[in-house]
Amino acid sequence: QVHLVESGGGLVQAGGSLRLSCAASGTFLRLNDMGWYRQAPGKQRESVAVIKRGGLTNYADSVKGRFTISRDNAKNTVYLQMNSLEPKNAAVYCCDAYVSIPGRTYWGQGTQVTVSS
Repeated sequence: QVHLVESGGGLVQAGGSLRLSCAASGTFLRLNDMGWYRQAPGKQRESVAVIKRGGLTNYADSVKGRFTISRDNAKNTVYLQMNSLEPKNAAVYCCDAYVSIPGRTYWGQGTQVTVSS
């Protein structure tokens, strides 16, 4: 079982920055792909960024150049640095992690990000 806990959300003014963290705990050999997705009220869930264990990253077009995903494999933690935030970026941000054994994805509960104009 893998337990993911996000932190770092909050209220920020437009143009500001936030850094989200997601720490994994539990019993597992190692974490493979980790990522962040978000869901705003009335909208579909959207993948924001993904990072492979070796560091290769992929971003949604809407956040390229403003958001940076990173990870610390020793700490089983993934981060999302969000800069130049816009009101439309407001959502619940959740992390997920794929564990090859047993071959499934785990999700966190999410952290709220609110951006005021």
